[in-house]
Amino acid sequence: MSENAPTLSEVAAHAGVSLATASRALNGSARKVNPELQERVLASAAQLGYSPNVQAQAVARGTSNVVALVVGDIADPYFAAIASGVVRVADERGLVVTITATGPYAGEATAARERAALTALRGQRPRAVVLAGSRIAGAETVIPGASDRAAVIGSGAPGLRTVGVDNRGGAAALARELHSLGYADIAVLAGPEELVTVRDRVDGFRSVLPDATVVHTDFSRDGGHRAMTELLAGGARPECVFAVSDVMAIGAMAALREAGIAPGADIGVAGFDDIPLVRDVTPALTSVALPLADIGARALELALADEAPDASAVAAEVRVRASTPRR
Repeated sequence: MSENAPTLSEVAAHAGVSLATASRALNGSARKVNPELQERVLASAAQLGYSPNVQAQAVARGTSNVVALVVGDIADPYFAAIASGVVRVADERGLVVTITATGPYAGEATAARERAALTALRGQRPRAVVLAGSRIAGAETVIPGASDRAAVIGSGAPGLRTVGVDNRGGAAALARELHSLGYADIAVLAGPEELVTVRDRVDGFRSVLPDATVVHTDFSRDGGHRAMTELLAGGARPECVFAVSDVMAIGAMAALREAGIAPGADIGVAGFDDIPLVRDVTPALTSVALPLADIGARALELALADEAPDASAVAAEVRVRASTPRR
């Protein structure tokens, strides 16, 4: 056996089969290999320590067994939940998921990082690409060489396969629920206004409660904390705050406590996404629930489909908890 990495030819010789048979057994082929021969080839490959050249396979096939998932802030549980759904479908199909994060939203710098990531991914010839980060209003989303095997979560990418999410309807439903609970003076802690997700959630909420105050900040836990701190420092004392993401709401709750104000008891707090964490914070957070793992699964299935089916937007559901007691 060679001192260098074993070759496919050495595996074939060790198994006593032709090079073509060894290739089909290890790399996959439309032509089936006799199970006994397949077992011999796999045993020889394991014994010799042979690993297929994935890049070479991708070049030969024009694609690979890799699925590329591009997310925003990898620390955000929202993206982790979506990733779990993507991984589930990939595993069912014998595919491997690579995750690229563009980082916390930072305007054009984030858009540039996404473009660079997509260009780099092109060299890997991914089987499919899923974009999970919020789109920037008016900005074109271009996926080099993969537009027919790509899917975007949320709106804002015309011409690409999209798993729509009813952000606007969910926010409107929350506004109606909060109003029914007796809240009238409500402040909205919103992320950057150029993000389509933020716009949809703010517009949906204000379609029901047009007088709600809106404060734009970073789309993060620290952004929610900072916006809440600034509101209180300016003398505002709303009956309730709606943060357009759960992580922002958690930041707002921390700021309230630091100011000696009890979330829920003194000022109501609501979020959006219903990440698992919000059921365990105190008080449990009212939120607009999205089936995040199912959304990730649907996005990969859509990206892999030969033809994109017509699909309605994923519905959102309001879940009232202790952070917004009846007034």
